[in-house]
Parts: sequence; C-alpha cells; structure tokens
Amino acid sequence: MKPAATSVLGVPGAVAEPTTLSGIGVRREYRPEDISSLDYERDLGDPGHYPFTRGLSFSGYRARPWTMRQFSGHGTAEQTNRRFRYLLRHGQTGLSTAFDLPTLMGMDSDDPRAAGEVGREGVAIDTLEDMEILFQDIRLGEVSTSMTINLPAPILLGMYLAVAERQGVSWRRLRGTLQTDILKEYIAQNEYLYPPEHSLRLVLDTIEFCVREVPRFYPISISGYHIREAGADAVQELAFTLADGREYVRALVRRGLAVDDFAGHLSFFFDSHNYFFEEIAKFRAARRIWARVMREEFGARKKISWVLPMHVQTAGVSLVAQQPKNNLVRTAYQALAAVLGGTQSLHTNSYDEALALPTEEAVTLALRTQQVLAYETGIVHTADPFGGSFYLEALTREVEERALDLMRRIEEQGGVLGALRNGFFHREIADSAYRYEQEMLGGKRRVVGVNVLQQNGRRPPILKIHTQLERRQIKTLQARKRKRDARKLREALGLLQRAASGTENVLPAILGCIRSGATLGEMTQTLKEVFGEYIPQN
Repeated sequence: MKPAATSVLGVPGAVAEPTTLSGIGVRREYRPEDISSLDYERDLGDPGHYPFTRGLSFSGYRARPWTMRQFSGHGTAEQTNRRFRYLLRHGQTGLSTAFDLPTLMGMDSDDPRAAGEVGREGVAIDTLEDMEILFQDIRLGEVSTSMTINLPAPILLGMYLAVAERQGVSWRRLRGTLQTDILKEYIAQNEYLYPPEHSLRLVLDTIEFCVREVPRFYPISISGYHIREAGADAVQELAFTLADGREYVRALVRRGLAVDDFAGHLSFFFDSHNYFFEEIAKFRAARRIWARVMREEFGARKKISWVLPMHVQTAGVSLVAQQPKNNLVRTAYQALAAVLGGTQSLHTNSYDEALALPTEEAVTLALRTQQVLAYETGIVHTADPFGGSFYLEALTREVEERALDLMRRIEEQGGVLGALRNGFFHREIADSAYRYEQEMLGGKRRVVGVNVLQQNGRRPPILKIHTQLERRQIKTLQARKRKRDARKLREALGLLQRAASGTENVLPAILGCIRSGATLGEMTQTLKEVFGEYIPQN
C-alpha cells in the first residue's frame, strides 16, 4: 500500500511543488552538477574581491558588525529626539529618520492638505529649527544618520548641513545616507511632485554637491525596499533597483562627471522578506551584477566603484496584526538572511508595526534581535558561510539570470524613464502582488495566524499620537514665520527660482533659503513654480 502523499509542511494531502516567492522552483536536493558551470574566480571570488558575490570585506563582520539602525520618527522633533537618544543609550550605532507624510510630500504642517497627518507616521519637519531640535544633544560628527526622504531630499539635506554648521561640525566629517531615490517613487511609492526629468535633475545636483562638499555622506540610497513593499517579488525588486542605479550613473556621466569620481558615493537599500534562501541569493546576486555593470559597462577602474554597499530593512509588508508577537520570529529570520547576505547596515522592524508606530518596548526588542545575532550566534566569525552550497549558488545564479532578463526588457523600452511612460513597472508589480494574493487565498503560501493556525488574542498596547501635537506644531511654525525678515526671505527664494530655471546646482540656493528662515513648503512651492507638476498618463 502506497503511503499517503504529504505536502511540503508534512500535512497529509496533495504533493505541492514548492517555489520561492519569485516563482523559482525548488527541488528536493541539489548536487555538484547544478553548479558545474560555476567558476570560482569569475563568479564568486574571495570575500572582499571582485565580483563581491561573497561580500565587500575580506574579514566579513569580524572587525566590525554591521551598522544597527532603527527607523524612528513620530510626532514632534522633541519626541523623536528623545527616541533617538533612548536608542543610542541602548546600543544603536546609527540613526534612521522617519518623516511624516506632509514632510515627505514637501508640505508645511499648516498646509490645509496636511490636516490629520502631521506627526502621524513620522516626525514633522518644517524649518531649520525643527531639524536642530531633532538632533539636540547629538553630535553630528560622531553619529551616522540615515534620512528616508525623496521628493524634498535636497532641502532636508540642506537643513542637516545647516545644523552641522550651528554645532561647529565640518561637513567633511558627516556620515550617513540620504535616500533621494526619486525614480522608485514613480515606480512604486508615488511620493513625487515634479515631472521625472526635473526630479532627476535635483537628484543629480544633490549627488554632485555631496561628492564635492560632503564626501563621507552617501547622497543617494537606490531603493528596492519600497518596490518590494508595493508588491514586487525578489527578482523584480533586484532588477528594478539596479536598473534605477544604472539610470543615475548614465545621467551623471552625461553631466560630465567621471564614473570613478562618484561611483563610491552610491548606496542601495533592499528588503529582506520571508523566503530565507532567496533573500540571501538576492543580496549576493546584487553585488555580482552591479560589479560587472560598473566595470564592464561603465569602465570604472577603482575597486570602490565596483562595490554595492547596502542597507537592509526587514519586510514591513510581511508583518501581520494577527498574533503580532509572531512578527518577532519573522523579523529575526529576515535579519539573519540580511546578515548572511552581507549587508552593511540593518533595520529590524518592531512586532507591533502592523498596528501602529512602535512602542519603546517593541523597538528595544527589535534592536535586541540584531544584538543577539551579532554577539551570541557566531555568524560574524566567518564571511559568507553558505558560499559554495549547491542550493544557494544555483539559486543565486537563477535570481541573477532572471533579474538580468528583466533589466534587458527595461533597456529595450528606452531605460527606466521609457518603461515608466509605458506603465511597465506598474503592470509587473500588480501581476506579482496578485499572484501572491492568490497563493495566499489558495493556501500555497501559509502565514501563521492569518490563513493557518488562527487564534484570538488580545492586542498589545500601541503608541498613540495625540491631536494636540499637530496643533502645537502648527502654532510653533506660524510663530516662526512671523519672526522672519521678509525682504531677506524674498531675495533667497528668488535666487532659488533663478537657480532652478537655469543649469547651476540648486543646493547653494537651497542653503541660502534655509539660513533665511524659509520653510520646507515654501522652497518646494518655489521649485514647483519652475518645474511644474507631474500628472501620470497611465
């Protein structure tokens, strides 16, 4: 009598052919012949050597662990400053700043369109004074700061530089990352304002300015994270992100910059989702593809120009409101994949983020997840410990080949801007999200507490943002506006308008506006008057 068939989870039933979240079939076992075409020097290399599949550093994390960041921001600058200092006291090694929706869209808190959103999903920043309070008692020359901001990224960078000036800290000492990746906004997140060509100009101005003036600061973090969170799978995330990176490099070269002068200032930002080995393969494939693109396509000669430094965040979209403490387990495995994949910086999501912004208890547990990985598990003792695995190397190659195929399809449409006009990215992401949803509904993808092993339980306490905080932020902003020198402000905004109308770098004019008391919304509106507003055609 034949034994009953079992599913991949050992439950009696029909045998299912397992696949990764990107639809890559997974066999029961892998053998030497699955990687027989693999050439060690060509395809892997030692850790710290081209093509960097095995990591950027020959010593891995032995000398220094990855930078541990927790994404923080809520309410007012004072509240977020307290959270920053709390995390630094508990062992965080880098700050990561979350801004509220009005700030992300370049609006002031007293803009009628901002009503109900001020301080809700991040910190409200309207003026230089807000930014100064945000980093009060934090020496900017001694900490690495990441800012997740895109549309008004040059303005927030200008405020950060002005705070450094007030602290007496040289710009050349500043370390951190500005997201700035506006192309992915048109692909996935939709926080844009100007037409793509003008938005791209602001990105290039920001990169060029930092290369000259803020050399230790990454002026862009080319981001696949938000593409993945919008519904893309791992292969799409990788392909679309590297295609965006190629687009920025081309534009900078067209501007007249030598690739080896700016390539070392580019960084990347990826998601770490639930399918453990696929995520590790994705990170390894990312480094290999980028190294070859930079050396073979753009002719970069410096080793630093070939490397792909990455920040990774665990998958917010994977967190669920049902049995929320299970999210601790998900995040731990996602963080482990990021570390085994060789990230330089990591953010671990808090278990309660499917319900609200994280509480101090939840964010501490998220940080402790990273610290346990770094200090207790032994995974920092050797670089790329899965290197040479029949399965992982075969999967890395498959992820790479599928990503390269997608990148070729983007090139055939005229690059990222052409593919945007054709609606290519939105169709691809929508198809992927639909496929995942159908797999969830059909039981192929099992999520504990959601479509299997459900149970009722009490929800944990959540962080609440009180409405009086919005009123207080607006009142403070309007008081600051009344104290300004109106003539000096008009002159500064006029200089910004002229700079935007011409070809000069806009960052010096933005800094002039900030020093004159201009608000985020006033500078954004000035640029909008020159660039116009983008209305999607698809």
